Amino acid sequence: MIVLEGVKKSFGNQLVLDDLNLEIPAGKITAIIGPSGEGKSVLLKHMIGLMRPDAGSVRVEGEEISGMGRGEMNRVREKFGMLFQNAALFDSLTVFENVAFPLQEKTRLTDAEIRERVRDALSHVGLTGVDAKYPDELSGGMKKRVGLARALLMDPRIILFDEPTTGLDPVISRAINQMIRSTHGKFGYTAVVVSHEIPEIFDISDNVAVLYQGKIIEVGTSQQILGSQDPMVRQFINGSLEGPIQLV
Repeated sequence: MIVLEGVKKSFGNQLVLDDLNLEIPAGKITAIIGPSGEGKSVLLKHMIGLMRPDAGSVRVEGEEISGMGRGEMNRVREKFGMLFQNAALFDSLTVFENVAFPLQEKTRLTDAEIRERVRDALSHVGLTGVDAKYPDELSGGMKKRVGLARALLMDPRIILFDEPTTGLDPVISRAINQMIRSTHGKFGYTAVVVSHEIPEIFDISDNVAVLYQGKIIEVGTSQQILGSQDPMVRQFINGSLEGPIQLV
Protein backbone atom coordinates (compact mmCIF):
# COMPACT_ATOMS: atom_id res chain seq x y z
CA MET A 1 0.00 0.00 0.00
CA ILE A 2 2.85 2.39 0.93
CA VAL A 3 6.51 1.95 -0.02
CA LEU A 4 9.37 4.15 1.19
CA GLU A 5 12.78 3.65 -0.39
CA GLY A 6 16.00 5.43 0.54
CA VAL A 7 14.12 8.21 2.33
CA LYS A 8 16.30 10.89 3.91
CA LYS A 9 15.13 13.91 5.90
CA SER A 10 17.13 16.48 7.83
CA PHE A 11 16.20 19.56 9.80
CA GLY A 12 19.23 21.81 9.73
CA ASN A 13 22.16 19.68 10.85
CA GLN A 14 19.92 17.04 12.43
CA LEU A 15 19.49 13.92 10.30
CA VAL A 16 16.12 12.40 11.23
CA LEU A 17 15.48 9.79 8.52
CA ASP A 18 18.58 8.15 7.09
CA ASP A 19 18.17 6.10 3.91
CA LEU A 20 15.01 4.58 5.37
CA ASN A 21 13.23 1.66 3.68
CA LEU A 22 9.80 0.36 4.66
CA GLU A 23 6.83 -1.38 3.04
CA ILE A 24 3.33 -1.09 4.51
CA PRO A 25 1.20 -4.08 3.40
CA ALA A 26 -2.39 -3.47 2.32
CA GLY A 27 -5.19 -4.36 4.71
CA LYS A 28 -2.92 -4.95 7.72
CA ILE A 29 -2.12 -3.10 10.94
CA THR A 30 1.54 -2.08 10.97
CA ALA A 31 2.97 -0.61 14.16
CA ILE A 32 6.04 1.63 14.15
CA ILE A 33 7.88 1.59 17.47
CA GLY A 34 11.17 2.89 18.77
CA PRO A 35 12.68 5.31 21.29
CA SER A 36 11.33 8.84 21.66
CA GLY A 37 12.70 11.46 19.29
CA GLU A 38 13.57 9.02 16.52
CA GLY A 39 11.28 10.57 13.88
CA LYS A 40 8.23 8.31 13.96
CA SER A 41 5.79 11.20 13.51
CA VAL A 42 8.02 12.64 10.78
CA LEU A 43 7.80 9.29 9.02
CA LEU A 44 3.98 9.39 9.14
CA LYS A 45 3.98 12.89 7.66
CA HIS A 46 6.03 11.62 4.71
CA MET A 47 3.46 8.87 4.07
CA ILE A 48 0.63 11.39 3.73
CA GLY A 49 2.69 13.99 1.89
CA LEU A 50 2.75 16.62 4.66
CA MET A 51 6.54 16.47 4.39
CA ARG A 52 8.71 15.73 1.38
CA PRO A 53 11.95 13.76 1.62
CA ASP A 54 15.29 15.37 0.89
CA ALA A 55 16.06 12.21 -1.07
CA GLY A 56 14.35 8.91 -1.79
CA SER A 57 10.94 7.73 -2.90
CA VAL A 58 7.49 7.55 -1.28
CA ARG A 59 4.83 5.61 -3.20
CA VAL A 60 1.16 5.19 -2.30
CA GLU A 61 -0.56 2.41 -4.21
CA GLY A 62 2.21 2.63 -6.80
CA GLU A 63 2.06 6.42 -7.24
CA GLU A 64 5.19 8.43 -6.47
CA ILE A 65 3.96 11.30 -4.28
CA SER A 66 7.22 13.11 -3.48
CA GLY A 67 7.04 15.43 -6.49
CA MET A 68 3.28 15.86 -6.73
CA GLY A 69 1.64 19.26 -6.98
CA ARG A 70 -1.06 20.39 -4.58
CA GLY A 71 -3.99 19.16 -6.69
CA GLU A 72 -2.55 15.68 -7.21
CA MET A 73 -1.53 15.46 -3.56
CA ASN A 74 -5.02 16.40 -2.38
CA ARG A 75 -6.40 13.59 -4.55
CA VAL A 76 -4.02 11.07 -2.95
CA ARG A 77 -4.82 12.34 0.55
CA GLU A 78 -8.45 11.43 0.00
CA LYS A 79 -7.31 7.84 0.53
CA PHE A 80 -6.16 8.71 4.06
CA GLY A 81 -7.68 9.28 7.45
CA MET A 82 -5.55 10.38 10.39
CA LEU A 83 -5.90 10.28 14.15
CA PHE A 84 -3.52 12.75 15.78
CA GLN A 85 -2.06 12.54 19.29
CA ASN A 86 -4.48 15.16 20.66
CA ALA A 87 -7.39 14.07 18.39
CA ALA A 88 -7.17 17.55 16.74
CA LEU A 89 -10.78 18.49 17.50
CA PHE A 90 -12.07 22.03 16.99
CA ASP A 91 -12.81 23.39 20.46
CA SER A 92 -15.52 25.75 19.19
CA LEU A 93 -17.47 22.97 17.44
CA THR A 94 -19.70 20.32 18.97
CA VAL A 95 -18.92 16.62 18.61
CA PHE A 96 -21.45 16.40 15.79
CA GLU A 97 -19.94 19.40 14.00
CA ASN A 98 -16.39 18.06 14.42
CA VAL A 99 -17.27 14.70 12.89
CA ALA A 100 -19.47 16.21 10.17
CA PHE A 101 -16.80 18.72 9.10
CA PRO A 102 -15.16 16.64 6.33
CA LEU A 103 -18.54 15.70 4.86
CA GLN A 104 -19.63 19.33 4.79
CA GLU A 105 -16.36 20.42 3.20
CA LYS A 106 -15.90 17.66 0.64
CA THR A 107 -19.32 16.27 -0.29
CA ARG A 108 -22.74 17.45 -1.47
CA LEU A 109 -24.72 15.28 0.92
CA THR A 110 -27.93 16.64 2.36
CA ASP A 111 -28.15 17.62 6.03
CA ALA A 112 -30.20 14.49 6.70
CA GLU A 113 -27.61 12.26 5.02
CA ILE A 114 -24.80 13.90 6.97
CA ARG A 115 -26.66 13.42 10.26
CA GLU A 116 -27.12 9.71 9.51
CA ARG A 117 -23.45 9.24 8.51
CA VAL A 118 -22.19 11.05 11.61
CA ARG A 119 -24.38 9.05 13.99
CA ASP A 120 -23.32 5.80 12.31
CA ALA A 121 -19.64 6.77 12.67
CA LEU A 122 -20.08 7.66 16.35
CA SER A 123 -21.91 4.40 17.02
CA HIS A 124 -19.03 2.45 15.46
CA VAL A 125 -16.72 3.84 18.16
CA GLY A 126 -19.21 3.32 20.97
CA LEU A 127 -20.40 6.91 21.36
CA THR A 128 -24.08 7.85 21.50
CA GLY A 129 -25.80 10.85 23.00
CA VAL A 130 -22.74 13.09 22.84
CA ASP A 131 -23.53 14.95 19.61
CA ALA A 132 -24.16 18.30 21.33
CA LYS A 133 -21.17 18.19 23.69
CA TYR A 134 -18.02 20.25 23.15
CA PRO A 135 -14.49 18.78 23.32
CA ASP A 136 -13.78 20.32 26.73
CA GLU A 137 -16.72 18.32 28.10
CA LEU A 138 -15.17 15.02 27.00
CA SER A 139 -12.62 12.73 28.62
CA GLY A 140 -9.33 12.06 26.85
CA GLY A 141 -10.53 8.65 25.71
CA MET A 142 -13.78 10.07 24.35
CA LYS A 143 -11.88 12.70 22.38
CA LYS A 144 -9.78 9.95 20.76
CA ARG A 145 -12.94 8.06 19.85
CA VAL A 146 -14.46 11.18 18.29
CA GLY A 147 -11.25 11.63 16.31
CA LEU A 148 -11.45 8.01 15.15
CA ALA A 149 -15.09 8.45 14.12
CA ARG A 150 -14.10 11.47 12.01
CA ALA A 151 -11.20 9.52 10.48
CA LEU A 152 -13.55 6.67 9.52
CA LEU A 153 -16.25 8.90 8.08
CA MET A 154 -14.84 9.26 4.55
CA ASP A 155 -14.24 5.49 4.28
CA PRO A 156 -10.45 5.86 3.88
CA ARG A 157 -8.28 3.10 2.49
CA ILE A 158 -5.49 4.04 4.93
CA ILE A 159 -5.62 5.42 8.48
CA LEU A 160 -2.53 6.79 10.22
CA PHE A 161 -2.54 6.77 14.04
CA ASP A 162 0.03 9.06 15.67
CA GLU A 163 0.43 7.78 19.24
CA PRO A 164 -3.34 7.34 19.71
CA THR A 165 -3.09 6.42 23.40
CA THR A 166 -0.74 9.20 24.57
CA GLY A 167 -1.90 10.71 27.87
CA LEU A 168 -4.47 8.02 28.61
CA ASP A 169 -4.51 5.67 31.58
CA PRO A 170 -3.75 1.97 30.96
CA VAL A 171 -7.40 0.86 30.92
CA ILE A 172 -8.49 3.52 28.43
CA SER A 173 -5.33 2.95 26.36
CA ARG A 174 -6.20 -0.72 26.08
CA ALA A 175 -9.76 0.17 25.07
CA ILE A 176 -8.52 2.51 22.31
CA ASN A 177 -6.13 -0.15 21.00
CA GLN A 178 -8.91 -2.72 20.91
CA MET A 179 -11.17 -0.21 19.15
CA ILE A 180 -8.51 0.22 16.46
CA ARG A 181 -8.43 -3.56 16.05
CA SER A 182 -12.22 -3.91 15.95
CA THR A 183 -12.81 -1.07 13.47
CA HIS A 184 -10.00 -2.43 11.32
CA GLY A 185 -11.73 -5.80 11.29
CA LYS A 186 -15.03 -4.17 10.32
CA PHE A 187 -13.78 -1.76 7.64
CA GLY A 188 -10.60 -3.47 6.40
CA TYR A 189 -8.48 -0.33 6.08
CA THR A 190 -4.69 -0.34 6.05
CA ALA A 191 -3.46 0.99 9.41
CA VAL A 192 -0.13 2.48 10.46
CA VAL A 193 0.15 3.03 14.22
CA VAL A 194 2.98 4.92 15.91
CA SER A 195 3.03 3.78 19.52
CA HIS A 196 5.06 3.57 22.72
CA GLU A 197 2.62 1.14 24.32
CA ILE A 198 4.76 -1.93 24.97
CA PRO A 199 3.70 -4.73 25.04
CA GLU A 200 0.05 -3.80 24.31
CA ILE A 201 0.73 -2.68 20.72
CA PHE A 202 1.89 -6.21 19.86
CA ASP A 203 -1.59 -7.55 20.66
CA ILE A 204 -3.29 -5.59 17.86
CA SER A 205 -0.55 -5.42 15.20
CA ASP A 206 -0.05 -7.75 12.25
CA ASN A 207 3.44 -6.34 11.62
CA VAL A 208 5.88 -4.24 13.63
CA ALA A 209 8.70 -2.01 12.34
CA VAL A 210 11.40 -0.73 14.68
CA LEU A 211 12.83 2.75 13.97
CA TYR A 212 16.21 3.64 15.43
CA GLN A 213 18.73 6.30 14.42
CA GLY A 214 16.80 7.14 11.28
CA LYS A 215 16.55 3.60 9.93
CA ILE A 216 14.11 0.71 10.15
CA ILE A 217 16.35 -1.82 11.84
CA GLU A 218 13.88 -4.72 12.01
CA VAL A 219 10.47 -5.63 10.60
CA GLY A 220 8.40 -8.69 11.39
CA THR A 221 5.27 -10.06 12.96
CA SER A 222 4.60 -9.22 16.59
CA GLN A 223 5.97 -12.59 17.66
CA GLN A 224 9.10 -12.18 15.55
CA ILE A 225 9.85 -8.77 17.06
CA LEU A 226 9.13 -10.01 20.58
CA GLY A 227 11.66 -12.78 19.93
CA SER A 228 14.26 -10.48 18.37
CA GLN A 229 17.88 -10.90 19.40
CA ASP A 230 18.86 -7.39 18.30
CA PRO A 231 20.30 -5.63 21.41
CA MET A 232 18.47 -2.34 20.74
CA VAL A 233 15.14 -4.06 20.13
CA ARG A 234 15.56 -6.15 23.26
CA GLN A 235 16.43 -3.08 25.35
CA PHE A 236 13.45 -1.10 24.06
CA ILE A 237 10.94 -3.90 24.58
CA ASN A 238 12.25 -4.76 28.05
CA GLY A 239 12.66 -1.13 29.18
CA SER A 240 16.22 -1.78 30.33
CA LEU A 241 18.55 1.10 31.25
CA GLU A 242 21.54 -0.84 29.94
CA GLY A 243 22.11 -1.21 26.21
CA PRO A 244 22.78 0.68 22.98
CA ILE A 245 19.96 3.24 23.39
CA GLN A 246 21.48 6.46 24.68
CA LEU A 247 19.59 8.05 27.55
CA VAL A 248 18.84 11.77 27.13
